[in-house]
Amino acid sequence: MEGKKIKGRKRHIVTDTQGNILHIKVHAANIHDTIAAPDILKETFEKYSTIIGVSADAGYRGTTENFVIDNGKIIHISTKHQDGWIVLAKRWIVERTFGWLNGFRRLSKDYEISLTTAENYIRISHLFTLVSRIS
Repeated sequence: MEGKKIKGRKRHIVTDTQGNILHIKVHAANIHDTIAAPDILKETFEKYSTIIGVSADAGYRGTTENFVIDNGKIIHISTKHQDGWIVLAKRWIVERTFGWLNGFRRLSKDYEISLTTAENYIRISHLFTLVSRIS
């Protein structure tokens, strides 16, 4: 799970281990990640009841970590290492998905007035990515 900052809004996505988007939420940037994440994860857990665990970065400690544990799920929080740059297990998957989304001009800036429209453009752009993998 990750929040991408775009001029006054944050994009939160939940992906599977292949980088496919399971859930999207766009909200105002003044809402902290640890406050927004439990609602996003609650909706994700309702849609996908077979999810066993979640990986997140250090920005999701505290409230989010407690929420996941209270729901009987496992959470793995990535920590920073002082020994320079190293590959973190599944941390790069969400960043790669955001990289795929950044290839679409419509998502490069915040053109949308409605949060729902912004979420739907993310879905549409991800659909193009999925279709391009098939062909």
